[in-house]
Amino acid sequence: MTATYTWDVFSTLDGHGSYAAGPGERDWGGYWGRQGPELLARRAEQLAEPVHLVFGATTFREVAPALAAGTDPHALDEWNRRLHRMPATVVSATLDDTLGWPDATLERGDGVEVVRRLKATSAVPLRSQASLSLNWALLAAGLVDRLQLTVFPVVSGRTGTSPVLAGAGDLDLELLGSRVLDGHTLELHYRPSVR
Repeated sequence: MTATYTWDVFSTLDGHGSYAAGPGERDWGGYWGRQGPELLARRAEQLAEPVHLVFGATTFREVAPALAAGTDPHALDEWNRRLHRMPATVVSATLDDTLGWPDATLERGDGVEVVRRLKATSAVPLRSQASLSLNWALLAAGLVDRLQLTVFPVVSGRTGTSPVLAGAGDLDLELLGSRVLDGHTLELHYRPSVR
């Protein structure tokens, strides 16, 4: 049996995955300042059962040290604590260290081949947080079974960075489900297929 692979990504309404506030510009804060109890509970619920995480190097460099050291104010959110306890595979040609992640494995080589092997051998579902360029390649290869897009009700046209789907190519998306969290954040679940 093949393990399912879910790409889980946060986005603004205008499609940015993060932001870079310069001097005098708005510092949105984590979750673009729009987290609420339903969002946090939903994130924890989605990590209640075991999953195997897959990261690209850039996202892992941002996430792992903050969770290990507890320096991010959101590191204590229950879902982040659960995330940090999950086994992770990190696809990287540059990392030499697991950056304090308790159960991480570094994999060199082509991310598509690494994930293809993981899908064939994992006894639990695979889940990836952000990791844009890795997941764009996996979408193109037809390896992403589910796209979970959490859309925050903000537009970050001036400060937004990392356009979430800019490198994804052309896709058809079948809506599998949706949910409104805290009255303003939209969680969308799609089955992608390459056009």
